[in-house]
Amino acid sequence: MLSYKISGRLLSRLLNQRPPITEIKQIHAQIITHRILGLSLINSLIHCYLHCNQSRVARILFDGYPLSSPPNLLWNLIIRAYSKIQDCSESINLFRRMMITRAVPDQYTFTYVFTSCAHQADVKWGQIVHGMVIKIGCLLNLNVANSLICVYGTFAMVDEARKVFDEMTEPDVISWTSLVCAHTKCGNMNKACELFSQMPIRNDVSWCVMVSGFVGCGMWTEALTYFHRMVHEFKPNEATLVLALTACTHLGSLDLGSWVIGYMGKYHVSQTRNITTALIDMYAKCGSIDLAYQAFSQFSKRDVHVFTSMISGLSIHGLAKEALTEFRKMLAEDVHPNGITILGVLKGCSHAGLLSQGTFIFYNMEKLWGVAPEIEHYSCYIDLLGRAGIFGKALGMLRAMTVSTDAVPWRSLLSACRIHRNSHLGERIANHLQQVDFQTSHGAMLLLSDLYASQAKWEKLAGLRKRICRKNIADIGCSRVE
Repeated sequence: MLSYKISGRLLSRLLNQRPPITEIKQIHAQIITHRILGLSLINSLIHCYLHCNQSRVARILFDGYPLSSPPNLLWNLIIRAYSKIQDCSESINLFRRMMITRAVPDQYTFTYVFTSCAHQADVKWGQIVHGMVIKIGCLLNLNVANSLICVYGTFAMVDEARKVFDEMTEPDVISWTSLVCAHTKCGNMNKACELFSQMPIRNDVSWCVMVSGFVGCGMWTEALTYFHRMVHEFKPNEATLVLALTACTHLGSLDLGSWVIGYMGKYHVSQTRNITTALIDMYAKCGSIDLAYQAFSQFSKRDVHVFTSMISGLSIHGLAKEALTEFRKMLAEDVHPNGITILGVLKGCSHAGLLSQGTFIFYNMEKLWGVAPEIEHYSCYIDLLGRAGIFGKALGMLRAMTVSTDAVPWRSLLSACRIHRNSHLGERIANHLQQVDFQTSHGAMLLLSDLYASQAKWEKLAGLRKRICRKNIADIGCSRVE
C-alpha cells in the first residue's frame, strides 16, 4: 500500500480517500514510526477514525492536539460523534470545554449539541444552549432552529417549541414535522392532526410521526387509517410498517395485518429484523402461531428480539416445551437473552406447570446470562409456585423480595388460591392488598369473589359483593381477537 519513500503529503492524500480501518492503522503506524509531524495529518486521522466509528482512538488524538484549541471542524466532528449516542452527555461536556478555550461555535456545533440535549434526562441543557444561541445570533439558521424544536418536542414542551417555530422565517418540512411530533409526545392528537393538515408539504417521516402518535395513544384504528392514507402518497419506511403491524396486533385483526403484509409483498419490502419481530408478534397475538413460526423459520438473521418474539408467542399459546426448545436454540446460536426473553420462558413454564425448568431459569438468570430479576420475573415465578401449590415458598419469596413490590405478584398468588381452592390464604392476600391501598385491590376483590363462588361460600360471596357495590367497582378488562 505504501511506497518506499514516505512523505506527509503521500500519507495525507491516502487518508483523504477515507480508507478502511486496517489501512488507517497502517498509515497511523507509519506516521509514528517516521515521526512525520503536521496538523493536517492529525486532522485527517481524527476524521478517518470518526468516519470508521472509532471514536475512542479519535478522542485520544483530539485530547492530545498540539494547539490549545483544535479547529472548529474537529470540534464539530467529535461533538457530532458523541451526539449520536443515547444517554451520553459527552457532547455537552465537549461543548463546555470548547467555550472555555474561547473557540466560537457555529451553526453545525449548535445543531449537534441540541441533538445531544434531546437525549438527556431533562431539558435544562437545551435551555442553557438555547440562551447561548440567542446571544451569538445563530437561531435564524434553519438547522439550528429545527434541532431546538426537536429538543422541546422531546420533552413535550409544546409552547416553547411553537415559539421557536413562529420565529422562523421559512420553516421547512422538518420544522413542521418536529412541531407535530411535540404534540404527539403530549398525547394531543387533535392538535397534531390540525397541524398536520396545515403542512404545506409532507414526507414519509411526517406520516410516520402521525402513525406513531396514534399508536402511542392506543388509537389503533386511527393509526391504520393514517397508514392507509400514507401509502397513496409515500412508500412507508420500516418504522411505519412496524407501527402498522403493532396496531393490527392490538386490534387482534389478522385480516388487517394480512393487508399490511400483502402491501409489503407487492412492493418488495425487505423483511428486516424489526419487521420480522413485529410479524411474529402480530401472528401470535392474533391466534396464528403456525404463521408466526413460519415467519420466524424463514428469517435467517435472527437476533435476540426475533427469538424473544417467537418464545413469547409460543408461551402465550401454552406451548412451553416448544418455547424452551427455541430458547435452547437461541443459546446454541450464541444469541444472548434479555429480560423479556427470560420472562417469556418463565411465563411458558408457569402456564405449563414446568416447575423444575422454571426454577432453574429463575435462579440462574443472573449468573448465566447477566439478567437481574425484576418485579415481572418475581411475579412470574411466584405464579409458577402458586400454580404448583407451593404457597409457603411463594409467600416467603414475596416477603423477601429485594425489588420494590406491587400488586401483581400478590394477585398472581391470589389467582393460584382460586385454582387450589385455598380461601383462607386468599382472604389474607385480599386484605393485605386493601390495607396497602394498591390501585388494583379492586381486581383482587373480584378474584376473591370467584374463589368464594368456586367453593360455594355464598354468605361470604354476598358480603363481598356488597362491599364491591359500595365501592362502585365494575368488572374491568376485555380482549378481542378476530
